[in-house]
Amino acid sequence: MISTTGDSTWLRIGTAGWGLPRLWRDQFPPDGSYLERYAARFPAAEINSSFYRPHRRAVYERWAAAVPDSFRFAVKLPRAITHDQSLVAAEVLLEVFLEEASGLGGRLGPLLVQLPPSLAFDAESVEEFFVTLRRLHGGAVACEPRHESWFRRAADVLLRRYRVARVAADPARVPAAAHPAGDPRLAYFRLHGSPRMYYSDYEPERLAIVADRLRGYAAAGVETWCIFDNTTLGAATGNALALSRLIG
Repeated sequence: MISTTGDSTWLRIGTAGWGLPRLWRDQFPPDGSYLERYAARFPAAEINSSFYRPHRRAVYERWAAAVPDSFRFAVKLPRAITHDQSLVAAEVLLEVFLEEASGLGGRLGPLLVQLPPSLAFDAESVEEFFVTLRRLHGGAVACEPRHESWFRRAADVLLRRYRVARVAADPARVPAAAHPAGDPRLAYFRLHGSPRMYYSDYEPERLAIVADRLRGYAAAGVETWCIFDNTTLGAATGNALALSRLIG
């Protein structure tokens, strides 16, 4: 974790989940739970399991108690909201999810709204959703849209209005998807593995390019996250460790 301005601006590198693949396990302390050992090396993690199933508030509280005060969790919205409901009529589901995730207390970082590739940008329904979300939650929000209609000016204007950062994703479905947009106060990178999503390892040359990009945003005082999601074969952990060394 790197303080870039001497205040509360941080650059956070981590992975989706906190598994410790055998290949990299000796890079972590030998004692404690996987989460405790993970949090000794990384300042952040992304909770993806919340996308598939709800977690009781007590579970989030237990996770929060296992990590340092400075650690932060990004939490992915349930698929019931983003995929099944397509962001429509989601108020009750949002209330339940936010009540559960509030168990993280001060260790709650950005909410992650990942949308299905089939969900096109519809200004009316999207605005209604973010109005509801902002009424219930004042913290950081990152959105990863995957339909090409989200990468136009109208979508960016709406995201900025509701203080929602657009994720910079790799691989990028369209060129603009590789770059952060929306709320300029948060730059959230999700690296899924390329060329094979969730599997491929990132070569050192590619990580050096990523490191330069992250330094640029963090040096400008932007809260900067980089989450590796290429977890299927364990590459995410090695990539996050390597990137952390490059950053210093």
